[in-house]
Amino acid sequence: MPTKMTGKKALLEMLKAEGVEYIFGNPGTSEGPIIDALEDYPEFKYILALQEGVAVGMGDAYARATGRAAFVSLHIDSGLANGISLMQDAFTTGTPMVVVSANYDTRKLAERKTDLAEMVRSVTKWSVELTHPDQIPSVMRRAFNEANTHPRGPVYVGLTSNALDGEAEMNIIPSNQVYDAGGPDPAGIAQAAELLSRSKRGIMLIGDRVGEADAVREAVETAELLGLPVYQAPGGNVGFPTTHPQFMGALALRRSEHREVISRADAVLAVGADIFSDLFYFTDVQLQESTKLIHIDPRPGAVGRSEPTDIGILASPKLGLSALSKAVSAGLTEAQKTGIDDRRAAVADARNAERMAYEAGVAELWDNDLMTPARMMSALADALPDDAVVLDDSVSSKGALRHYIQGSEPGDLIGGRGGAIGWGIGATMGAKCANPDRPVIGIIGDGSSMMTIQGLWTAANDDIPCVFVICNNGMYRVLKVNMDIYKNDVLQEEEAGSSYLYMDFPTPFDVAAIANSMGVHGERITKPEEIKPALDRALASGKPALLDMVIDGAL
Repeated sequence: MPTKMTGKKALLEMLKAEGVEYIFGNPGTSEGPIIDALEDYPEFKYILALQEGVAVGMGDAYARATGRAAFVSLHIDSGLANGISLMQDAFTTGTPMVVVSANYDTRKLAERKTDLAEMVRSVTKWSVELTHPDQIPSVMRRAFNEANTHPRGPVYVGLTSNALDGEAEMNIIPSNQVYDAGGPDPAGIAQAAELLSRSKRGIMLIGDRVGEADAVREAVETAELLGLPVYQAPGGNVGFPTTHPQFMGALALRRSEHREVISRADAVLAVGADIFSDLFYFTDVQLQESTKLIHIDPRPGAVGRSEPTDIGILASPKLGLSALSKAVSAGLTEAQKTGIDDRRAAVADARNAERMAYEAGVAELWDNDLMTPARMMSALADALPDDAVVLDDSVSSKGALRHYIQGSEPGDLIGGRGGAIGWGIGATMGAKCANPDRPVIGIIGDGSSMMTIQGLWTAANDDIPCVFVICNNGMYRVLKVNMDIYKNDVLQEEEAGSSYLYMDFPTPFDVAAIANSMGVHGERITKPEEIKPALDRALASGKPALLDMVIDGAL
C-alpha cells in the first residue's frame, strides 16, 4: 500500500529494500537532505571519503567483490566531476553501481543549474535527474535493475531538492533479478564450433565482460575442450584462473612478440573483450587475412567494432560459451581430440617456458641494493596469507605482480582498469568491506596512490583493517614506458630513453609518513627480507596499515 513520505525518506527506504549496507560518499550542502534523513537510519554504514575518487573506487571494488550494485553518493556537479574518471573505468569494466548526487531547486533554472544527467551520460548505462518526490521509488528500482542486469555498469540518478524535500504517496518495492535472456543464435554457434574444431593455431582472448557475467567456469571448460592458449585482454576483471596451465597472461599489443602471436593464429575466439585495445595505433587491422575472428559479447557495439569479424555472436558470455562447448563436444572426431590433447600439452609447455624466461630475465638484478619490482613481488607473494584478496593497482609493476601473485578463484585478484589512476586506495577499502573475514591487500603505484591519498584518512576514520602496499619508485614509470613505445614504434626513432620530462618525482614521497599523519600505521621498507615481518605485523594488528616499498624504477 502506498504511504505518504518525503522524497529523502523514500530514497533511503528504497536503499533498505534493495539490501544496501554501505553508502560510499562525500556529501555537500546540496546532499544535506539525504544526510538529515540518515539520522533515522542507523543501519546504513556511511563511509566518508574526503575526495570523490576514493568513494567511486570503494564502490567499484565492493561491487565487483560482492557481485551486486554498490551505492555511491557524490556532491552536485563538482563532486560528480571528480568521480567521472573512475566511473568511466567502471563503465568499461562493467561494474554495477548506482551513483547519486543532489542538485539545486528546479526553480533556480534561470540562475544556473547543471544538467547532471547529461554530464555523465557517456560513462553510465542510464542517467536521469528527478524533479518530483514520487519519481524516486520507481526510478531507484529501475536504477538497481539497470546496474545489476548484464552487461552491468554504473547508473546515475540526480536528485533536485524538490524531489528530496517534497512529499508524495510512495510505493516502496525493490527491484528483482532480471534473468539473462541473451542466449546465442544456434547458427552462429554451429559455425563457430566447426571453425574452432578445425583450427590448428587458435587462441582465446578473455575480456572484462567474462568476469562480469560470472562466466569463468565456462571459459575454462571451453579452453580445455579446444586446447587453446588463453590471453587476457586489457582490463580489470580476471576472467580466467591465472594458475591454469593454459593461461598465458595479458595480451599486450605493444609487445612485438604478442603481435607475432596474433599474426600466427589461424583463429581467434574473443569473449567479452575489447579486441586488441591499446593506447597506441599500430594498424587498423591486426589479424592476417586468413585468420578467422569469432567474437561473443553481450554489448552490441563491441562486436565488429574494430577488427573484421567473421562470426559475431551477440550473447551473454556465460550462455554463449556454454552453448559453444556443447556444440564442440558433439562434433569432435577422435583424430581432432588427439590433436587437441597434444596442443593442450604444448600450451602448458609454452607457459612454463615463458615463466622460466621471465625469471631468467630478472635474475641478474635480483640482489641489487635497490629492490627490483620482481624481487619485491616475489617476497610479497611468499608472505601473503593463502586466503588473501589482492587489489592490483600496481601500474608499471603489473607484469611482476601478475607473475608472482596468482588468482585461482574469482575474487582472489581484482585489478584496476587502468584508464585512470587513483583507483587503488578506495578499491582496497571497498574490497575489505566486501570481505570482512579475509585479509585484503592493495598493491598500488606511488603515482596512483597520490591521486587519492586522502583515502588513508577514511581507512583510519572508519577503522577499515586493510593493508596498502605502495610501489614507490619515485616516478610516473608507466609514462616512461609509454614514451619509449611512442618514440620507437610510433615515431620510428632511436631516441628511446633519452629524455623523460616531467615524469620523475625529484622531491620523494614518504608515503609511510603521510599514512602516519592520517592515523594509519606506516612503515618504510627497503629490503626484501623486511617484507614478511612487516606484513605479518600489519595483519596481526587488526588495523589499517601501509607498507611503503622503495623499489627500483629503472627501465
